[in-house]
Amino acid sequence: MSDWRFTLRMAAREVRAARRQLALYASAISLGVAALVAVTSFRTDVTGALHEESRALLGADVELRSRSPFEGEVRDLLDSLRAADMPVASLTSFGSMAFAPRTGGTRLVEIRAVSGGFPFYGSIVTTPAGRWDRLEDTRIALVDPAVLVYLGIDRGDTVVDRVPGEIGLEAAIAPRVYIAERFVDETGLVRFGSLVRYAALLALPDATAAESFVDEHHDLFQQSRVGHSTATEREESMSEWFEVLSRFLGLLGLTALLLGGLATGSAVHVFVRRKLQTVAMLRCVGAPQRTVFAIYLLLAALMGLVGAALGVALGVVIQHGLPSVLADFVPLDVEPRFRLVPALAGFGIGIWVAVVFALLPLLDVRNVSPLQALRHAVEPALRRRDGWKVAAHILILATVIALGVSQAPAPVVGLVFAGAIGVTTIALWATARVLTLGARRLLPTRAPYVVRQGVANLFRPHNQTTPVTLAVGFGVFLLGTVFLVQRNLLDRLAFESGSDRPNLVVFDIQSDQVEGVRALLADASVAPPQVTPIVPARIAAINGRPAEELLQDTTESSPGRWALRREYRNTYRDTLVPSEEIVAGRWWDGESTGAGRLARISIEQELAEDLAVGLGDRITWDIQGVRIETEIASLRRVDWARFELNFFVVFEPLALAAAPRTFVTLANVPDDMGMAMVQRDLVTRYSNVSALDISTVQETLQRLLESVTLVIRVMALFSIGCGLVVLLGAVATSRLQRLHESILLKTIGARIPQVRSILAVEYVTLGLLASLAGTVLAVAGGWGAVTFLFRLDFRLPVLSVLALVVTGVAATTAVGLTGNRGLVRRPPLAVLREVAE
Repeated sequence: MSDWRFTLRMAAREVRAARRQLALYASAISLGVAALVAVTSFRTDVTGALHEESRALLGADVELRSRSPFEGEVRDLLDSLRAADMPVASLTSFGSMAFAPRTGGTRLVEIRAVSGGFPFYGSIVTTPAGRWDRLEDTRIALVDPAVLVYLGIDRGDTVVDRVPGEIGLEAAIAPRVYIAERFVDETGLVRFGSLVRYAALLALPDATAAESFVDEHHDLFQQSRVGHSTATEREESMSEWFEVLSRFLGLLGLTALLLGGLATGSAVHVFVRRKLQTVAMLRCVGAPQRTVFAIYLLLAALMGLVGAALGVALGVVIQHGLPSVLADFVPLDVEPRFRLVPALAGFGIGIWVAVVFALLPLLDVRNVSPLQALRHAVEPALRRRDGWKVAAHILILATVIALGVSQAPAPVVGLVFAGAIGVTTIALWATARVLTLGARRLLPTRAPYVVRQGVANLFRPHNQTTPVTLAVGFGVFLLGTVFLVQRNLLDRLAFESGSDRPNLVVFDIQSDQVEGVRALLADASVAPPQVTPIVPARIAAINGRPAEELLQDTTESSPGRWALRREYRNTYRDTLVPSEEIVAGRWWDGESTGAGRLARISIEQELAEDLAVGLGDRITWDIQGVRIETEIASLRRVDWARFELNFFVVFEPLALAAAPRTFVTLANVPDDMGMAMVQRDLVTRYSNVSALDISTVQETLQRLLESVTLVIRVMALFSIGCGLVVLLGAVATSRLQRLHESILLKTIGARIPQVRSILAVEYVTLGLLASLAGTVLAVAGGWGAVTFLFRLDFRLPVLSVLALVVTGVAATTAVGLTGNRGLVRRPPLAVLREVAE
């Protein structure tokens, strides 16, 4: 019989003898493959949908944006396009309050006033149907269904069911209301200082014409501070954003797959240990090392193949559920389709990972001597340097790096991921070694018998300390990191009802409305509201260089374009607020500017970096056509996460005393009924004033954050599931040792409760140390993500972290006792017979 036929028959025989065990280990591979296939396929679905509907996302081929009405050459350009019969639409957006007199409900909404046939691509679905086509000719308002629900109005009114390119996050905070642009002036909602965004949308023959139009007029748009984007650019930006999210999820799926590979290695290790006599017999009858090695390598490949196939099927199922979970982040309808390339890639990666991680335990087959067929206790030949094992370690390392780089948003992130996996593995391995050595040296001699025996199991031959620590530690690390990041993000959004923190912001208050709004809020608020002035302004020059000239500067030291083009909403005051501190220069502390001296300002430090300015530099501001030159007196660090009235630029009081301004205020309204009444009174008395209930924003952001977190948790749970398989593998590895211990303990009179107590002590100790190590790593990972990725202060929820440790201990103990429950009840004679066989 040829070698390959013999190899296949022996491998098939091993499969038939251990079908259940192989299915268990194959499931570990399937979880990781499912995560990769689901995320990669869904990413392909979204990318394809974005490409097919790129024009519908924007509703046009080109969009021009401005904070002020289009004037001068830009207005002339748009008029010439209309004269040439080119489709040009207008879209004016601003915030306002919706009020339902019948129910008394109010809601902050975004008014979108349209004209010119917007949108040119895609369709807006309304109920009743066809109302959008009549919008510009009739005095009707089309509203988002969320507005009707919030205001308690029946859905029988005219609503907008679907708008192309609408992102759920934006619509959830401020639902849309559409009206005809020609009725904006009649509403009286737009006053001086109102936050209004103006857009012109153009329909061109194709993407090439759109790019040519933008390139041709780029200098004009830049000089006029008009932003612009094309349908292609919108597609690319949204694809890039979703690519980052999906690849981050892919890294979590990859972690599950690597743990699945570790589970496969554990399975092969168990098989090799159980089949040492079989291997020795094969060597006795003349089977070469390569044949024996090939038998179990084929077994590992078969586990990978079965696991990968199941993973692909499970991944396709998960792929079809992702669109509904992430609907708020995907601004279009995504139709899930079976993607052959991601499926084949996941299938191949699953098999490869299974084989690579099985190499290390398989290499031990070479050291099995034929003499072991006659004598059980044969010491293998010592090999100080094993080139094949070194090569296997290098191959595993290369696999982790290659997969990390392929799944990460950027190569650097992939390398960091691989490094994090390596650091975590080393840290957990070191923890296991410390536990083993510490248990040997610090074994309590006066402790009860069951405690001494349980602790001794941590360092006896064939102990489970290292694999259990790796499995439990990885699971706690992943789940803990995700939990800590989510908890810190949600804590920054948290609002405590009845505290002294503001929960209502009122803006667009005109000068003649300040006292009335202040009096209205004073009756309902816990503390007197502090009214803050806002002065809109643009940068006209920096150190004497006009903004138009600076915009043309392409050197590295030039100011950032966004900082030059934006309209700032500045304020003036004589004191700092709790959310800011001076980092350079000095505050004016009530000192007035001397005669002939420039007005002083304090600027936020990161904005100063973007503008390439520092202390003593001069900034000239354009405030409603009036130029005011200022000098930078100080730089401030601002905690933007705190709910305060924070500003990029603060003027000294006298500098803007006569400037046109609006006002904004924060108030603390203690109960829901009071909040509703305040908003109702504001809307009825001052139609242009808008109020935002912060608790509503918090609930919206929390819901959206939980949507993403749900997906992340599912990926983390896949990894934890693989870790449990590794834990079961560790229990199975030591089964033979446990049989011998059971015989000895029962022979000397130990009862079943004592045997169970010994096992419980062992697994509680293992779970405690592994959970503590994983928790420490999770705290480090959560701190790094919150501090450097989200740029927030990290807060450690001690009780939640302790609960995580307890959960890890309980899971380890439960799995350990469950895996050994059959050994506890078996009589010594039956065990002796099994061992003899």
